[in-house]
Amino acid sequence: MMSSENRFHFSASCSKRLCRAASIALSIAVGASSSWAGDVPVISRQISDFRIGSSETKFGSLEFLGGLEMVSSRALFGSLSSIRFRQDQKHFVVVLDTGQWLTGSIERDVKGRLSGLSDVEITPMKNGDGRSFEGKGHMDAEGLALDGDRILVSFEQDHRVDVYPDPGFADSGAIATLPILIPREMLSYNRGIETITVAPASSPLRSGVVIVSERGLDSDGNRLAAILSGPLKGRFAVKRDGSFDITDGAFLPNGDLLLLERRFNMAEGIGMRLRRINGGDIRPGAIVDGELLLEGNFNSQIDNMEGLDAFQAADGTTHIILVSDDNHSILQRNLMVEFRLSEEAAWAGPNSQKRN
Repeated sequence: MMSSENRFHFSASCSKRLCRAASIALSIAVGASSSWAGDVPVISRQISDFRIGSSETKFGSLEFLGGLEMVSSRALFGSLSSIRFRQDQKHFVVVLDTGQWLTGSIERDVKGRLSGLSDVEITPMKNGDGRSFEGKGHMDAEGLALDGDRILVSFEQDHRVDVYPDPGFADSGAIATLPILIPREMLSYNRGIETITVAPASSPLRSGVVIVSERGLDSDGNRLAAILSGPLKGRFAVKRDGSFDITDGAFLPNGDLLLLERRFNMAEGIGMRLRRINGGDIRPGAIVDGELLLEGNFNSQIDNMEGLDAFQAADGTTHIILVSDDNHSILQRNLMVEFRLSEEAAWAGPNSQKRN
């Protein structure tokens, strides 16, 4: 999540954001592009360009496919921290850092571009005692992973990884808590475990659960991370590069790890990066680094980018979807943007296995 001291950079663009918010509010009034199915109405505006004012779609090995700017009349909608798609690539599960589950489906237009959300529902998360809480102190959910018949959720402030049954997570309290292998005193109070993801069964990690901290640092200033299960269980670190913090991650089919990074500060402004870590480098004691796939700033359709997922579409190509956390601020936006990774890049690397 973004701390209050880093929100001031938005003041330079207040007028633009307020105009945009007013425009979307007007679309709510006239019912434009609305999805009212389910418990939560969501209004979506399509985004056609990633670089503002440019029709460019190719960014290295990534192709921009489109996106959404989303608002709702329901106060709880927002604060999207992490997103995971089901195997049908349509239904999704999201955790909100205000302590709720959000579920729903994406809709696409005739060209296959994101066009809206449907069947959206928000339900309170429950802890191991079956209790829900107001505020973020106990249920500041930041990371999410689908792992067979269970869902794993990482929390900061009260640093932990809780296990929920799947199906049934929305009605159940946490049924277990996983040891995180990182001493809690090494995790910043508001910069804890932002990333939790499960490696492919065919990778060297053999379905291992991986966590990465946002700004928990080792003695050399690298981001603390750990493999919580599998044959390579143990701690490792991700090399820190500049002022970016890690906010989510997902594995590619070949076992490489994508990391979403976010920057918010007065001197440099807003920024996001997508970095790719060689899966073969992830092992206990390692300090991993990777290639930069994408970078965005005020000239891009980004905000407080916090959530990432990667999946194989029906045609076999790898899609990457990013979402933002608006912190329930009128100066910020709930965004969902989608990219396609080139087939060569998706299956490249020493750990790759060619598709049948």
